[in-house]
Amino acid sequence: MISKKCKICRKPNRPFRTTCSIECEAELGLRLLEKAKRAEAKQVRAVDKVRKEKLKKPIEYANDAQKAVNLYVKWRDWGKPCVSCGTPHRFDVKRDASHLKSRGSNSALRFHLWNLHMACVRCNMQLSGNIAEYYPRLIERIGAEKVEYLHNAPRTKRFSIDYLIRLKEVFTKKAKRQEKRAVWF
Repeated sequence: MISKKCKICRKPNRPFRTTCSIECEAELGLRLLEKAKRAEAKQVRAVDKVRKEKLKKPIEYANDAQKAVNLYVKWRDWGKPCVSCGTPHRFDVKRDASHLKSRGSNSALRFHLWNLHMACVRCNMQLSGNIAEYYPRLIERIGAEKVEYLHNAPRTKRFSIDYLIRLKEVFTKKAKRQEKRAVWF
């Protein structure tokens, strides 16, 4: 007959039991109770997450998608100079995703990648995009035809929640891939 070991102290156990003593059996019971509590807490967190998703407003979905797209643009333009002033990329200068056509005035181009480029915070926030310098550098970067398209594009568009969720998923994956490709200098 092969004797099995106690699940707690690893000594040979009693016949037809999983533990060697009453103390080990009590310890095993406590461990199983803790495991059940953790599983229940995990289930409660999952239910809370679903409930929070249902309470989200469309603008919150759009903001989440915008964060994912901006992160992708950050890694896509890694190492490139500021699109507005041309200052080289440095680690001590914070950079933002800058829109040629602003999100508020042109919702159709909010997530369009031709409309998004990395710019230093000074140009993007303090100089409101520094548009006078933005245009020539953008034409150099993407071409005159694409800039012309951005000017003539429709101004408004409503995005469905399903589209925004999918957009966030896709650009989160793209950003992770792009981050792996980024050259660290």
